[in-house]
Amino acid sequence: MDTQTILSYLKNLNEHNDREWYHAHKTEYKEASALFETLVQELILQIGKFDGNILPREAKELTFKLVRDTRFSHDKSPYNPAFRAHIGPEGKLPVPVGYYLMIKPGGQSFLGGGLFADMFKDATSMIRDYIAANGEEWEKILHDPEFQKEFVVQGSKLKNVPAGYDREHPQAEFLKFKSWYLEYPIKDEIVADGKLFLTEAVRLFQIMKPFNDFLNQALKDFHMPTR
Repeated sequence: MDTQTILSYLKNLNEHNDREWYHAHKTEYKEASALFETLVQELILQIGKFDGNILPREAKELTFKLVRDTRFSHDKSPYNPAFRAHIGPEGKLPVPVGYYLMIKPGGQSFLGGGLFADMFKDATSMIRDYIAANGEEWEKILHDPEFQKEFVVQGSKLKNVPAGYDREHPQAEFLKFKSWYLEYPIKDEIVADGKLFLTEAVRLFQIMKPFNDFLNQALKDFHMPTR
C-alpha cells in the first residue's frame, strides 16, 4: 500500500495551502485520497474481525473533508493538510465511539478511540454515571498491561468532581472528565511503510476495543441531537 504518496501530497499541501495550488494539483489529490480510502477499507475489514459492531461499508462514508471552516479562526488557510476517518458502529458519527485515524505529516499522525466531543452533555452524564457504577470494570480496562503500555486516557475536564458525585469515589479523577479519548502518535516513517502501518493500527485498535466497548455500553441509550 503506497502510503508514502499520501504523506507526500499532504506535505505539499501544507507548504502550498491555497486554493490555486489545490485546484492545480487535483490529480495528485485524487490519487492520494483514493489510496487513503483503500487504507480505510482494509482497516474496516481487519477491525471487523475482532469487533462485530464494525460492519462493512464504503470507506468514503467515513472520511472527513480537507476544507477548513475559517469563519471563527485566526488561521485563514483553506485546507487542513490531513486525511482523517472515524470507523464506528454508526459510521463517522462521534457516538457510538469507534476508531479514529489521522494522517498528517510532521509527526502529527495518530490513531485514536473513545469520545472526543465534549459538547454532548447527556453523553458526558451517561459516561460519568457508568464509571461511578462500574468502577472496578473501568479500572480493570485501564490497568491491563497492554493498555497501560500504549495509552493514557485524555479529555477535557473540570477542576473539581461535579455536583452529585462522591468526591472520594475511587474514580473521582475520571468523573471530572467531559470527554474520554485515546491518542497514539505515529511517526512519519511508520506511516510511510503501508504494511507496517496497517499492522500497527490493527494491533492498537484491538487493544483499545475494551475501552470503546465500555463507553458504548454507557452510551447505549444516547441519541445524537438532530440539527
